Amino acid sequence: QVQLVESGGGLVQPGGSLRLSCAASGIFSIINVMGWYRQAPGKERELVATITTGGRTNYADSVKGRFTISRDNAKNTVYLQMNSLKPEDTAVYYCYGATGLSNYWGQGTQVTVSS
Repeated sequence: QVQLVESGGGLVQPGGSLRLSCAASGIFSIINVMGWYRQAPGKERELVATITTGGRTNYADSVKGRFTISRDNAKNTVYLQMNSLKPEDTAVYYCYGATGLSNYWGQGTQVTVSS
């Protein structure tokens, strides 16, 4: 059974930091791209950041310079270090994995930035 399990969400004050993790299991193909998307209330799901097996990264303009994505290929795990968080970063964050044949999504983890 394919699973992407996120962890690390929570409540943080503006300017604070959080680190999200996502571990993939049950996928027996190379996960070419892993990443994070987010969806705020009343808005569409949007790209946050992605990373390839070779380490090539892509970020949304709104998080460049504040968020850093990384991955451990041996563990099929992707991380998102979020610094200088803003209230507008509040959303459910979804882990994403693509093998070239299939796309996979985690259940989501809530990130709330509020004082």
